[in-house]
Amino acid sequence: MNRFLKEIRNISMYKYLVLLVVVTTVGHQAWRTLLNNFAVDQIGINGLQMGIIQSVREIPGFLTFLVIYVLLVFREHRLSAYSVLLFGVGIIITGLFPSFQGLLLTTFIMSLGFHYFETTRQSLVLQYFNKQQTPLVLARWRSLSALANIIIGAVIWAIFRFTDISMPVAYTVFGILIIGAGLYSLTQNPVNKYMPTQHKKIIIRKKYWLFYALNFLSGARRQIFVVFAVFMLVQKYQFTVWEISALFVLNNLITWLISPYIGKAINRFGERRMLSFEYLFLIVIFVGYAVLEYKIAAAILYLLDHVFFNFTIGIHTFFQKTADPKDIAPSIAVSFSINHISAVIIPVLGGIMWIMNWRVPFLAGAVLAIVSLILVQYIRIPKDLSKEIKE
Repeated sequence: MNRFLKEIRNISMYKYLVLLVVVTTVGHQAWRTLLNNFAVDQIGINGLQMGIIQSVREIPGFLTFLVIYVLLVFREHRLSAYSVLLFGVGIIITGLFPSFQGLLLTTFIMSLGFHYFETTRQSLVLQYFNKQQTPLVLARWRSLSALANIIIGAVIWAIFRFTDISMPVAYTVFGILIIGAGLYSLTQNPVNKYMPTQHKKIIIRKKYWLFYALNFLSGARRQIFVVFAVFMLVQKYQFTVWEISALFVLNNLITWLISPYIGKAINRFGERRMLSFEYLFLIVIFVGYAVLEYKIAAAILYLLDHVFFNFTIGIHTFFQKTADPKDIAPSIAVSFSINHISAVIIPVLGGIMWIMNWRVPFLAGAVLAIVSLILVQYIRIPKDLSKEIKE
């Protein structure tokens, strides 16, 4: 493992992407930390409106298949930097339009930059790192991002606990930080000219059906976690902004500690076992959300939910091990769109369910976890490749 880690650090694309990964994660964490309190306390958003906002947030994710055509104009690493710039602009203007309609607009702009960066980032990782390195890279980045989020979360907690800073100012500061990183990245050139040339067209292949299906279900599961778990903490259990910040800091501390081990575990035990482990526990967690009506229990379940969210690395490493190298960029773009088909629909449907009974979205999440658990049993990695990676 140490040999792989040393090789990773010497790859120019790693150095290029790591900065962008950290600042976008920090920016997104700040946006999420402040969003529910900004929406509920300053705008008066209800559950259905929050569902609509989160659906709009996922529309750019659904449109990521268009990345293939944007790449006809921009090189992939350049598009990553431009996407981060747009993301930063969206963060800055979030606090400037304190209304339901304003939040719809700023959320769309922020999300467009974020999702296009995520698409190109995942594509570049699968192109520039081999099958042994990829789980370690993805896990290490989650760990680094978590560490950065711990610092930012602590800052947010302290600021809102002990000062009267306004949310528009906070959004502006984070946005400027992100834009600065994007501008710096535009001055760098980490390209390896010997990489396989990617197809510049939409590609959907029957042999990737399991990858598509797992992405679809992952998108639905993620929305229940991102939208309704946090919304439940704020609306039902009256978590304050500094309490939410403290919870996010604890989340990131756990991620920082365990992420490197998740990457190593995927190499050792394989994707099928690790993803099975994840979905088994998610069934318990989602049922727990619906059944245990205690503030502390809800917070503990949220922490566990976040821990198992990191296991989704296995979906992409499984794809890398079975895909044609030239299919990676277009297939990642398509998979992001598939992931967000459910992500566009679930928040609105979940918002309607929430109004009927707040437990229903979480019980639906348990059903999704059961289906995912069944599907991951079909994961098959060539035995010679599995043996090579373990060694």
